[in-house]
Amino acid sequence: MKAAVRYDYGSIDSIKVIDIPIPEPKLDEVRIKVMATTVNRTDLGVLTGKPYLMRAFAGFPKPRFSVIGTDFAGVVDKIGENVSGFSVGDRVWGFGDNGSATHAEFVCFSTRKAILTIPDGIDFPQIVACAEAAHYAVNFLNKVKLQTGDLVLVNGGTGAIGSAAIQLLKSREIQVTAVCHEVDVEKVKALGPDRVIALEKEDFTQEKIEYDFVFDAVGKSRFSLCKPILKPGGIYISSELGPNWENLTLAMTTPIFGQKKVVFPLPTDILSSMKTVQDLVIQEKFRPMIDRTYTLDQAKEAFTYVASGKKIGNVILKIA
Repeated sequence: MKAAVRYDYGSIDSIKVIDIPIPEPKLDEVRIKVMATTVNRTDLGVLTGKPYLMRAFAGFPKPRFSVIGTDFAGVVDKIGENVSGFSVGDRVWGFGDNGSATHAEFVCFSTRKAILTIPDGIDFPQIVACAEAAHYAVNFLNKVKLQTGDLVLVNGGTGAIGSAAIQLLKSREIQVTAVCHEVDVEKVKALGPDRVIALEKEDFTQEKIEYDFVFDAVGKSRFSLCKPILKPGGIYISSELGPNWENLTLAMTTPIFGQKKVVFPLPTDILSSMKTVQDLVIQEKFRPMIDRTYTLDQAKEAFTYVASGKKIGNVILKIA
């Protein structure tokens, strides 16, 4: 089978698309013929091993899997002897944030991990774009007590996480202000926020409005800058560690020393996130934003585009 591989942590240039043997499923695994996957920020971390904390999960000193990729949507091709609940021919999708060897024509995936059957009427690119970023967006929201009418600002409305967070918030009747580049304002408006701020026209950190929560979905701001626009008791959450990993330190100190605090959104329970988002897709309350589609042979180009920071929503890697 064809697969995108690298044998050590390294740069995008280390990726090679080569032929390797088709894997055989273990007792608790299903083998999936992969139809679509994404290239995302987690994939970049698993590829490069940076930040170095990633290596504690993706494998040390070398990656656990030589094949890259974290999510998939495809068709069950073969099942292990102890597998129940899945059959050959089932359409399925899944995600493993420590690396899952999914940038390949076939992947073996444990049924004990985060895997679901795909509902009728949903195609492979659409559902796989509901995996990585939407999982992180769910884990932004489940770290705080949201109530109807709360005011929330989402910085990075065109990002995969930000665009997902906007839709998740609106499904709960939260008042959302989204921040994005001026060129993308109309795309973000289509996601349903109550207000959209164009970065080039207004500095959202200078607003006179105070928010219950600020979700920095691109990690390009800081608590110190957003603190003035938080209400007393307000919370700042970022998708990144921040300069010198400050968001980890602030998550421990601000609950003790101030009314406004930082919460670090450690992501957990991928399967629950997938179920939450899939239910909203079925209800037509969630549709992932998709930017570009590449082929497996174009894996390097896809990674280069994601690393550029210019992507809008999700980047799809079409396998079959």
